[in-house]
Amino acid sequence: MSAEENKAIIERGYAAFSSGDMETVMSVFDDDIEWVQPGASVVSGTFHGKAEVMEHLGRLAEKDLSVKLNRLVAEGDTVVALTEVSVGGESGEDADVFIVRDGKTVRVEAHGDTALIERVYGKKQLAPG
Repeated sequence: MSAEENKAIIERGYAAFSSGDMETVMSVFDDDIEWVQPGASVVSGTFHGKAEVMEHLGRLAEKDLSVKLNRLVAEGDTVVALTEVSVGGESGEDADVFIVRDGKTVRVEAHGDTALIERVYGKKQLAPG
């Protein structure tokens, strides 16, 4: 698929997320999607498959998450979404990197303010050692 077609897929996913249409959101993901959420928050980690990603998105949405898509940049199979994120009364900017193959997103890497996410969702507790 072309870079423009890949951008259209990602744009459709953001529009669906903003309107609460999770069925359409999940339709843009490959069954074996991998989602990487960096940081040390309780919502950080690497999630595999649609079930784990859906659960992850549900945890994110618990804190009144909204995402405004500002710009998409694409080259080949890679699409970068520049966004404004509001969650838990705070806001920041994000750059999410999507890898799209055969019309489906196979990988997402979220790049944003990990300290903000830790403040809003809480920090992972280390097991006593």
